Amino acid sequence: MNPSLNPRAAELLKLLVERYIRDGEPVGSRTLSRAAGMGLSSATIRNVMSDLDELGLVVSPHTSAGRVPTARAYRYFVDSLLTPESLADSERETLLRELVPQAGTDALLQTASGLLSSLSRLAAVVTVPRRNMAILRRIEFLPLSDRRVLAILVVNQCEVQNRVLHVERDFSAAELEQCANVLNEHFAGRDLVSLRRALAEDLRGARDQMNRTLLQAVALAEQALRGQAPAGDFVMSGGSNLMSFHELGDVQRLKNLFEAFDRKRDLLDLFDQCLSADGVQIFIGGESGYTVLDECSVVTAPYSVNGQVAGVLGVIGPTRMAYHRVIPLVSEAAKVLSQGLKAGN
Repeated sequence: MNPSLNPRAAELLKLLVERYIRDGEPVGSRTLSRAAGMGLSSATIRNVMSDLDELGLVVSPHTSAGRVPTARAYRYFVDSLLTPESLADSERETLLRELVPQAGTDALLQTASGLLSSLSRLAAVVTVPRRNMAILRRIEFLPLSDRRVLAILVVNQCEVQNRVLHVERDFSAAELEQCANVLNEHFAGRDLVSLRRALAEDLRGARDQMNRTLLQAVALAEQALRGQAPAGDFVMSGGSNLMSFHELGDVQRLKNLFEAFDRKRDLLDLFDQCLSADGVQIFIGGESGYTVLDECSVVTAPYSVNGQVAGVLGVIGPTRMAYHRVIPLVSEAAKVLSQGLKAGN
Protein backbone atom coordinates (compact mmCIF):
# COMPACT_ATOMS: atom_id res chain seq x y z
CA MET A 1 0.00 0.00 0.00
CA ASN A 2 1.32 3.42 -0.93
CA PRO A 3 1.97 5.85 1.94
CA SER A 4 0.01 9.09 2.22
CA LEU A 5 2.17 12.11 1.42
CA ASN A 6 1.34 15.78 1.70
CA PRO A 7 1.65 17.79 -1.54
CA ARG A 8 5.06 19.23 -0.63
CA ALA A 9 6.57 15.86 0.19
CA ALA A 10 5.03 14.32 -2.92
CA GLU A 11 6.44 17.06 -5.14
CA LEU A 12 9.92 16.75 -3.66
CA LEU A 13 9.83 12.96 -4.04
CA LYS A 14 8.76 13.38 -7.66
CA LEU A 15 11.68 15.74 -8.30
CA LEU A 16 14.13 13.41 -6.59
CA VAL A 17 12.97 10.36 -8.57
CA GLU A 18 13.05 12.23 -11.88
CA ARG A 19 16.51 13.63 -11.20
CA TYR A 20 17.85 10.23 -10.14
CA ILE A 21 16.35 8.54 -13.21
CA ARG A 22 18.05 11.14 -15.38
CA ASP A 23 21.47 11.25 -13.75
CA GLY A 24 21.85 8.07 -11.72
CA GLU A 25 23.51 10.00 -8.88
CA PRO A 26 22.32 10.61 -5.29
CA VAL A 27 20.29 13.81 -5.04
CA GLY A 28 21.15 16.33 -2.33
CA SER A 29 18.95 18.86 -0.56
CA ARG A 30 20.67 21.80 -2.25
CA THR A 31 19.96 20.33 -5.69
CA LEU A 32 16.31 19.85 -4.78
CA SER A 33 16.10 23.37 -3.36
CA ARG A 34 17.27 24.85 -6.66
CA ALA A 35 15.06 22.59 -8.78
CA ALA A 36 11.87 22.79 -6.73
CA GLY A 37 11.13 26.49 -7.16
CA MET A 38 9.03 26.28 -3.99
CA GLY A 39 10.98 28.78 -1.92
CA LEU A 40 12.08 26.09 0.54
CA SER A 41 15.36 26.19 2.40
CA SER A 42 17.81 23.31 2.30
CA ALA A 43 17.05 22.71 5.99
CA THR A 44 13.33 22.36 5.30
CA ILE A 45 14.03 19.97 2.45
CA ARG A 46 16.35 17.93 4.66
CA ASN A 47 13.50 17.56 7.14
CA VAL A 48 11.18 16.34 4.39
CA MET A 49 13.86 13.92 3.20
CA SER A 50 14.19 12.60 6.73
CA ASP A 51 10.45 11.92 6.78
CA LEU A 52 10.66 10.14 3.41
CA ASP A 53 13.57 8.12 4.75
CA GLU A 54 11.47 6.94 7.70
CA LEU A 55 8.72 5.92 5.29
CA GLY A 56 11.17 3.75 3.37
CA LEU A 57 10.95 5.87 0.22
CA VAL A 58 14.55 7.11 0.06
CA VAL A 59 17.91 5.97 1.37
CA SER A 60 21.24 7.70 1.78
CA PRO A 61 24.24 5.78 0.39
CA HIS A 62 27.27 5.60 2.66
CA THR A 63 29.40 7.51 0.18
CA SER A 64 27.09 10.46 -0.30
CA ALA A 65 24.98 12.95 1.64
CA GLY A 66 22.40 12.78 -1.15
CA ARG A 67 19.53 10.31 -1.32
CA VAL A 68 18.28 7.79 -3.84
CA PRO A 69 14.75 6.40 -4.26
CA THR A 70 13.84 2.89 -3.14
CA ALA A 71 11.69 0.40 -5.04
CA ARG A 72 8.79 1.58 -2.87
CA ALA A 73 9.41 5.15 -4.05
CA TYR A 74 9.32 4.06 -7.69
CA ARG A 75 6.01 2.29 -7.06
CA TYR A 76 4.56 5.44 -5.48
CA PHE A 77 5.96 7.50 -8.35
CA VAL A 78 4.44 5.23 -11.02
CA ASP A 79 1.07 4.89 -9.29
CA SER A 80 0.55 8.43 -8.01
CA LEU A 81 2.93 10.96 -9.53
CA LEU A 82 3.77 9.89 -13.06
CA THR A 83 2.16 11.37 -16.13
CA PRO A 84 3.29 9.21 -19.06
CA GLU A 85 4.36 11.11 -22.13
CA SER A 86 2.65 10.64 -25.45
CA LEU A 87 4.74 8.47 -27.72
CA ALA A 88 6.79 10.57 -30.10
CA ASP A 89 5.40 10.66 -33.64
CA SER A 90 8.74 9.46 -35.00
CA GLU A 91 8.69 6.41 -32.71
CA ARG A 92 5.10 5.56 -33.62
CA GLU A 93 5.93 5.91 -37.32
CA THR A 94 8.94 3.61 -36.87
CA LEU A 95 6.77 0.94 -35.25
CA LEU A 96 4.14 1.18 -37.99
CA ARG A 97 6.76 1.11 -40.74
CA GLU A 98 8.78 -1.80 -39.40
CA LEU A 99 6.09 -4.11 -38.00
CA VAL A 100 4.63 -5.02 -41.39
CA PRO A 101 2.66 -8.27 -41.74
CA GLN A 102 4.30 -9.24 -45.03
CA ALA A 103 7.42 -10.21 -43.09
CA GLY A 104 5.71 -13.20 -41.41
CA THR A 105 5.21 -14.02 -37.73
CA ASP A 106 8.81 -14.99 -36.88
CA ALA A 107 10.23 -11.88 -38.52
CA LEU A 108 7.61 -9.69 -36.81
CA LEU A 109 8.60 -11.00 -33.39
CA GLN A 110 12.30 -10.46 -34.09
CA THR A 111 11.63 -6.96 -35.38
CA ALA A 112 9.37 -6.06 -32.45
CA SER A 113 12.01 -7.20 -29.96
CA GLY A 114 14.76 -5.27 -31.75
CA LEU A 115 12.67 -2.10 -32.04
CA LEU A 116 11.69 -2.16 -28.37
CA SER A 117 15.32 -2.59 -27.40
CA SER A 118 16.65 0.18 -29.64
CA LEU A 119 13.89 2.67 -28.78
CA SER A 120 14.00 2.03 -25.02
CA ARG A 121 17.76 1.35 -24.82
CA LEU A 122 16.90 -1.55 -22.51
CA ALA A 123 16.53 -5.31 -22.91
CA ALA A 124 13.36 -6.31 -24.75
CA VAL A 125 11.39 -9.57 -24.79
CA VAL A 126 8.56 -10.81 -27.00
CA THR A 127 7.01 -14.20 -26.27
CA VAL A 128 6.06 -16.54 -29.11
CA PRO A 129 2.30 -16.56 -29.80
CA ARG A 130 0.35 -19.27 -28.04
CA ARG A 131 -1.40 -21.11 -30.83
CA ASN A 132 -2.99 -23.77 -28.66
CA MET A 133 -3.98 -22.77 -25.16
CA ALA A 134 -3.54 -25.62 -22.68
CA ILE A 135 -7.00 -26.67 -21.47
CA LEU A 136 -7.53 -28.49 -18.18
CA ARG A 137 -9.76 -31.53 -18.72
CA ARG A 138 -9.53 -33.12 -15.30
CA ILE A 139 -7.51 -33.04 -12.09
CA GLU A 140 -7.03 -35.79 -9.54
CA PHE A 141 -5.16 -35.99 -6.23
CA LEU A 142 -3.69 -39.12 -4.62
CA PRO A 143 -2.27 -39.27 -1.07
CA LEU A 144 1.41 -40.05 -0.61
CA SER A 145 3.48 -40.45 2.55
CA ASP A 146 5.28 -37.69 4.47
CA ARG A 147 2.77 -34.91 3.82
CA ARG A 148 2.88 -35.25 0.06
CA VAL A 149 0.13 -35.37 -2.55
CA LEU A 150 0.36 -36.53 -6.16
CA ALA A 151 -1.51 -34.15 -8.50
CA ILE A 152 -2.54 -35.63 -11.85
CA LEU A 153 -3.59 -33.12 -14.51
CA VAL A 154 -5.17 -34.18 -17.79
CA VAL A 155 -4.54 -31.33 -20.24
CA ASN A 156 -5.94 -30.80 -23.74
CA GLN A 157 -7.11 -34.13 -25.16
CA CYS A 158 -4.91 -36.73 -23.50
CA GLU A 159 -1.73 -35.11 -22.17
CA VAL A 160 -1.09 -36.18 -18.58
CA GLN A 161 1.09 -34.14 -16.22
CA ASN A 162 2.06 -35.37 -12.75
CA ARG A 163 3.40 -33.26 -9.91
CA VAL A 164 4.24 -34.05 -6.29
CA LEU A 165 2.92 -31.41 -3.88
CA HIS A 166 4.38 -30.81 -0.43
CA VAL A 167 1.48 -29.95 1.89
CA GLU A 168 1.15 -28.87 5.51
CA ARG A 169 -0.60 -32.06 6.69
CA ASP A 170 -1.56 -35.52 5.53
CA PHE A 171 -4.79 -35.79 3.53
CA SER A 172 -7.03 -38.83 3.33
CA ALA A 173 -8.05 -40.27 -0.03
CA ALA A 174 -11.65 -39.19 0.64
CA GLU A 175 -10.63 -35.58 1.32
CA LEU A 176 -8.57 -35.42 -1.86
CA GLU A 177 -11.38 -36.94 -3.91
CA GLN A 178 -13.76 -34.31 -2.57
CA CYS A 179 -11.28 -31.54 -3.47
CA ALA A 180 -10.83 -32.92 -6.99
CA ASN A 181 -14.61 -33.16 -7.50
CA VAL A 182 -15.03 -29.50 -6.52
CA LEU A 183 -12.31 -28.39 -8.93
CA ASN A 184 -13.52 -30.54 -11.82
CA GLU A 185 -17.05 -29.27 -11.38
CA HIS A 186 -16.04 -25.60 -11.40
CA PHE A 187 -12.89 -25.39 -13.49
CA ALA A 188 -12.69 -28.23 -16.05
CA GLY A 189 -12.54 -26.86 -19.58
CA ARG A 190 -10.67 -23.68 -18.62
CA ASP A 191 -7.32 -22.74 -20.10
CA LEU A 192 -4.48 -22.83 -17.58
CA VAL A 193 -3.74 -19.09 -17.80
CA SER A 194 -7.24 -17.89 -16.92
CA LEU A 195 -7.59 -20.81 -14.49
CA ARG A 196 -4.60 -19.66 -12.43
CA ARG A 197 -6.10 -16.17 -12.24
CA ALA A 198 -9.49 -17.56 -11.18
CA LEU A 199 -7.85 -19.78 -8.55
CA ALA A 200 -6.03 -16.82 -7.02
CA GLU A 201 -9.29 -14.87 -6.78
CA ASP A 202 -11.24 -17.83 -5.39
CA LEU A 203 -8.51 -18.52 -2.85
CA ARG A 204 -8.97 -15.01 -1.45
CA GLY A 205 -12.76 -15.43 -1.47
CA ALA A 206 -12.58 -18.83 0.20
CA ARG A 207 -10.48 -17.39 2.99
CA ASP A 208 -13.05 -14.68 3.53
CA GLN A 209 -15.95 -17.14 3.60
CA MET A 210 -14.06 -19.80 5.59
CA ASN A 211 -15.27 -22.48 3.14
CA ARG A 212 -12.88 -25.20 4.27
CA THR A 213 -13.36 -27.67 1.40
CA LEU A 214 -13.11 -25.02 -1.30
CA LEU A 215 -10.13 -23.45 0.45
CA GLN A 216 -8.30 -26.79 0.50
CA ALA A 217 -9.21 -27.60 -3.09
CA VAL A 218 -8.17 -24.25 -4.50
CA ALA A 219 -4.92 -24.20 -2.49
CA LEU A 220 -4.00 -27.66 -3.80
CA ALA A 221 -4.80 -26.69 -7.39
CA GLU A 222 -2.89 -23.42 -7.14
CA GLN A 223 0.19 -25.33 -5.98
CA ALA A 224 -0.26 -27.95 -8.71
CA LEU A 225 -0.38 -25.25 -11.40
CA ARG A 226 2.38 -23.07 -9.95
CA GLY A 227 5.26 -22.70 -12.37
CA GLN A 228 3.18 -24.00 -15.29
CA ALA A 229 4.58 -21.49 -17.74
CA PRO A 230 3.06 -21.45 -21.21
CA ALA A 231 4.69 -23.87 -23.60
CA GLY A 232 6.74 -21.75 -25.92
CA ASP A 233 9.66 -19.45 -26.10
CA PHE A 234 10.58 -15.80 -26.40
CA VAL A 235 12.70 -13.55 -28.55
CA MET A 236 15.10 -11.27 -26.70
CA SER A 237 17.17 -8.30 -27.83
CA GLY A 238 19.43 -5.73 -26.22
CA GLY A 239 20.66 -7.60 -23.18
CA SER A 240 23.98 -5.80 -23.54
CA ASN A 241 22.17 -2.47 -22.97
CA LEU A 242 21.92 -3.36 -19.29
CA MET A 243 25.70 -3.26 -18.93
CA SER A 244 25.64 0.54 -19.28
CA PHE A 245 23.79 1.01 -15.98
CA HIS A 246 26.18 1.18 -13.03
CA GLU A 247 23.63 -0.28 -10.60
CA LEU A 248 23.59 -3.45 -12.71
CA GLY A 249 27.32 -3.33 -13.42
CA ASP A 250 28.39 -5.84 -10.77
CA VAL A 251 29.87 -8.79 -12.64
CA GLN A 252 28.11 -11.43 -10.56
CA ARG A 253 24.76 -9.64 -10.80
CA LEU A 254 25.05 -9.43 -14.58
CA LYS A 255 26.11 -13.05 -14.74
CA ASN A 256 23.06 -14.14 -12.76
CA LEU A 257 20.80 -11.96 -14.89
CA PHE A 258 22.09 -13.34 -18.20
CA GLU A 259 21.86 -16.89 -16.86
CA ALA A 260 18.19 -16.23 -16.10
CA PHE A 261 17.73 -14.97 -19.64
CA ASP A 262 19.32 -18.17 -20.97
CA ARG A 263 17.19 -20.47 -18.77
CA LYS A 264 14.04 -18.65 -19.90
CA ARG A 265 11.82 -20.63 -17.52
CA ASP A 266 11.57 -17.92 -14.85
CA LEU A 267 10.83 -15.20 -17.38
CA LEU A 268 8.21 -17.33 -19.12
CA ASP A 269 6.51 -17.91 -15.77
CA LEU A 270 6.57 -14.16 -15.06
CA PHE A 271 5.10 -13.38 -18.47
CA ASP A 272 2.47 -16.07 -17.86
CA GLN A 273 1.12 -13.79 -15.13
CA CYS A 274 0.84 -10.94 -17.64
CA LEU A 275 -1.20 -12.76 -20.29
CA SER A 276 -4.46 -11.92 -18.53
CA ALA A 277 -3.43 -8.39 -17.53
CA ASP A 278 -5.48 -5.44 -18.69
CA GLY A 279 -2.92 -3.36 -20.56
CA VAL A 280 0.51 -2.43 -19.24
CA GLN A 281 1.76 -4.21 -16.13
CA ILE A 282 4.81 -3.08 -14.15
CA PHE A 283 6.95 -5.14 -11.76
CA ILE A 284 9.39 -3.03 -9.74
CA GLY A 285 12.28 -4.68 -7.93
CA GLY A 286 11.20 -7.61 -5.79
CA GLU A 287 7.59 -7.43 -7.04
CA SER A 288 8.50 -9.90 -9.79
CA GLY A 289 9.12 -12.60 -7.19
CA TYR A 290 12.53 -13.48 -8.66
CA THR A 291 15.65 -12.50 -6.72
CA VAL A 292 17.68 -12.08 -9.89
CA LEU A 293 15.34 -9.20 -10.88
CA ASP A 294 15.46 -7.41 -7.51
CA GLU A 295 17.41 -4.48 -9.01
CA CYS A 296 15.29 -4.42 -12.17
CA SER A 297 11.89 -3.34 -13.36
CA VAL A 298 9.84 -5.22 -15.94
CA VAL A 299 7.21 -3.42 -18.02
CA THR A 300 4.92 -5.65 -20.10
CA ALA A 301 1.77 -5.57 -22.21
CA PRO A 302 -0.15 -8.44 -23.84
CA TYR A 303 -0.58 -8.59 -27.61
CA SER A 304 -3.34 -10.32 -29.55
CA VAL A 305 -3.92 -12.38 -32.68
CA ASN A 306 -7.39 -11.90 -34.16
CA GLY A 307 -8.71 -10.51 -30.92
CA GLN A 308 -7.39 -13.27 -28.65
CA VAL A 309 -4.46 -12.64 -26.32
CA ALA A 310 -1.57 -14.67 -27.70
CA GLY A 311 1.59 -13.41 -26.02
CA VAL A 312 3.38 -10.69 -24.12
CA LEU A 313 6.04 -8.15 -24.97
CA GLY A 314 8.00 -5.93 -22.64
CA VAL A 315 11.27 -4.45 -21.51
CA ILE A 316 13.64 -5.24 -18.65
CA GLY A 317 15.89 -2.58 -17.17
CA PRO A 318 17.07 -1.01 -13.92
CA THR A 319 14.49 0.27 -11.46
CA ARG A 320 15.48 3.82 -12.44
CA MET A 321 14.28 3.34 -16.02
CA ALA A 322 12.47 6.24 -17.72
CA TYR A 323 8.94 5.04 -16.98
CA HIS A 324 7.38 8.10 -18.65
CA ARG A 325 8.83 6.94 -22.00
CA VAL A 326 8.84 3.18 -21.54
CA ILE A 327 5.18 2.74 -20.56
CA PRO A 328 3.66 4.37 -23.69
CA LEU A 329 6.31 2.69 -25.86
CA VAL A 330 5.44 -0.80 -24.61
CA SER A 331 1.71 -0.09 -24.87
CA GLU A 332 1.93 1.15 -28.45
CA ALA A 333 4.28 -1.63 -29.54
CA ALA A 334 1.76 -4.21 -28.31
CA LYS A 335 -1.04 -2.54 -30.29
CA VAL A 336 1.00 -2.29 -33.50
CA LEU A 337 2.27 -5.86 -33.22
CA SER A 338 -1.34 -7.07 -32.72
CA GLN A 339 -2.36 -5.23 -35.89
CA GLY A 340 0.53 -6.73 -37.85
CA LEU A 341 -0.18 -10.27 -36.68
CA LYS A 342 -3.89 -9.93 -37.40
CA ALA A 343 -3.26 -8.64 -40.90
CA GLY A 344 -0.72 -11.35 -41.51
CA ASN A 345 -3.06 -14.27 -40.72
